[in-house]
Amino acid sequence: MDISRLKQIEDYCYTLPSDGKRALVKLYGSQVLLETMDDKVLEQISNVARLPGLVGAAMTMPDAHWGYGFPIGGVAAFDPELGGIISAGGVGFDISCGIRCLRSNLDLADIVPVLPRLADELFRHIPAGVGEEGSLKLAPRELDEVMLGGAHWAVEQGYGEADDLPCIEEHGTMAGAVPGNVSQLAKQRQRGEMGTLGSGNHYLEVQVVEKIYDAEAARAFGLHQGQVLVSIHCGSRGLGHQIGTDYLVSLAKAAQRLGIALPDRELACAPINSPEGREYIGAMNAAVNVALANRQILAHLTRQVFAHVLPASRLDTLYDVSHNTCKAEKHQVEGRERLLYVHRKGATRAFGPGHPAIPEAYRAVGQPVIIGGSMGTGSYVLAGIKESETKAWSSASHGAGRAMSRNAALKKWHGRELIDELAGRGILIRTRSMRGAAEEAPGAYKDVDSVAEVTEKAGLARRVAFLRPKACVKG
Repeated sequence: MDISRLKQIEDYCYTLPSDGKRALVKLYGSQVLLETMDDKVLEQISNVARLPGLVGAAMTMPDAHWGYGFPIGGVAAFDPELGGIISAGGVGFDISCGIRCLRSNLDLADIVPVLPRLADELFRHIPAGVGEEGSLKLAPRELDEVMLGGAHWAVEQGYGEADDLPCIEEHGTMAGAVPGNVSQLAKQRQRGEMGTLGSGNHYLEVQVVEKIYDAEAARAFGLHQGQVLVSIHCGSRGLGHQIGTDYLVSLAKAAQRLGIALPDRELACAPINSPEGREYIGAMNAAVNVALANRQILAHLTRQVFAHVLPASRLDTLYDVSHNTCKAEKHQVEGRERLLYVHRKGATRAFGPGHPAIPEAYRAVGQPVIIGGSMGTGSYVLAGIKESETKAWSSASHGAGRAMSRNAALKKWHGRELIDELAGRGILIRTRSMRGAAEEAPGAYKDVDSVAEVTEKAGLARRVAFLRPKACVKG
């Protein structure tokens, strides 16, 4: 990105001077991170700032990169009382893609002797890959129950523990889901995909806490140096993707019918209170619950593998947070509480200390925030801070963010060579696709250390712990 066009308005925050036709644009990041972003990011977030009912600024997080409609790493809040809109391009196709982080009672020394076997068993028992299905096959009625119940449904079916639920966003179930708003094609695509990881940047990773930044928050989160964690990154699979595809059409028709001038057809949208807007919200919430149930099942399968390889092991849910959603939230705007619909596409909710939505055990230190890295680099656990409320509607980065396209990565890396190189560094990769491994090469992503550091310095969240990967299962 050509940052000479930008104006710095505060530390680690820049804007594009207004053309008089749009609202404020804010780009959080350092000069180095902004320079690594493609120009399309600036174009896309400027287009978001032209949508009706926007409150405050259209924003990008430090890990932002080009996406469909909104940039990935885009955040924007809309007020339904002002004609605010809901946009499928502001949520993403992988609705409620997110990370479930499990903390263990193990230290690195406990897993080193069995790490190859543990990686093999996880790979054998966690279905991963394009179109990969699991052993769970759901009838239409059962899938409707998943769309209504989320992780609660999974626990009721014997997947995981009730103790998991308080540490899941929305306590495991997103209200307002309407299975009837989901197409039969979307349901058909999901029939065999519950409890599956998917492909692309989705992964299951065994990690070790290498560094603690905030001792108080680490104690509250139950983390210590040398501890083994597991992170599961996936979403709503085929159902969410099909909902996004289906509603791009209906939302585009609604925009045309209502005379909404779209700056980009990928920003197809409808007023939140319109029939089309409400229909999409009901379908989107159903997909959120599918994702929450999916990660709950995967957590259960992971526990089974650990119990088989390491019988004394225990895995508890640290937190489960989504980063492709639009949620109705109450925020302070000019001294008044207002209900806003906050789009976070490739961005994570990051409530500060004291917020009632945070699990009680964490409430004094803030919500756990997880910035997932690429295989071979590392990930971060952070905590939400109060300042983020006014800066970015309590939002933070969600990952390292791509620095180059998948096609460019394929030209630079070869899967087998990459896997061998990572093995030489003590990181075991298990994948069904050498091409997929090359596409997800660590060098294809931004520097996760810089993203986490700038996220903290920009006042979006504070670093708590750095996690080093030891084994990674990919599709």
